[in-house]
Amino acid sequence: MHKQVDILVIDDEQIVIDSIRKTCAAEGMLVNSALDALTALADIEKTAYRLIICDVIMPNLDGFQFLARLQARQNHTPVIITSGYTTIENAVKSLNSGAIDFLAKPFTVDELLSVVYRGLKYAEIQRFSNITDSNSHKIDMPLIYVTCPPKYFRLGYTTWLCQEHDGFVKIGVTDLFLHTISAINQITFFNPDEEIVQGNICAYFETAGNLIHQVLSPVSGRIISKNDALLNEPDLIMKDPYFEGWLYTVVPANPDYEIKHLTPCSAD
Repeated sequence: MHKQVDILVIDDEQIVIDSIRKTCAAEGMLVNSALDALTALADIEKTAYRLIICDVIMPNLDGFQFLARLQARQNHTPVIITSGYTTIENAVKSLNSGAIDFLAKPFTVDELLSVVYRGLKYAEIQRFSNITDSNSHKIDMPLIYVTCPPKYFRLGYTTWLCQEHDGFVKIGVTDLFLHTISAINQITFFNPDEEIVQGNICAYFETAGNLIHQVLSPVSGRIISKNDALLNEPDLIMKDPYFEGWLYTVVPANPDYEIKHLTPCSAD
């Protein structure tokens, strides 16, 4: 029987581990740690975790190699990747490699807690979506979240992109992302004519407990319009995230290149 622990932190800097442990312990979470990915992989053999927070640059195995090893073992524990090398490439590669989120260092307590609570909720959703009976047959559960329409593309599980006939794209957040947060109290938009970058922040959602959730853009380009209807009715995005609940219309900067870093929703 595997021991159950809330969070495993993998980082070669003890000060980072101590910071995450202190913050999460104050919220009643149990945290284990490892200074390298090989030690973490050995620990995962005997301990079940709800969530893993892993640095990119580490000795022996980096964060991306750790993700690959975890997937090869068919271990579906959600992973949040962190990095002090906050290049856009790291954020996009993390989500494209199977991480559920990316957290840039240095991060604040609020930024850490927002991604941790999303990660734990994601783990809960996945657990109830993959229940099997005593004969290892998957049990059909009631539909918990709606996947993106087939012609859409997504960045990790967080945001989506839909190409329009005029060369513009619409972007928004996935229903699964919305199920990892509570009801939205307020949305902070970027403005028309501002530039957004793939894998970088394009909006903020404020939810209960004053949590601020960063929304990462699935594409680079110039904002043409924002969905002003969401300012007066933010719960519209919860009701219809893929159509009426879109965030922006964007002129994409390099769609042919950037779409290669997204997952076709038809694959879901």
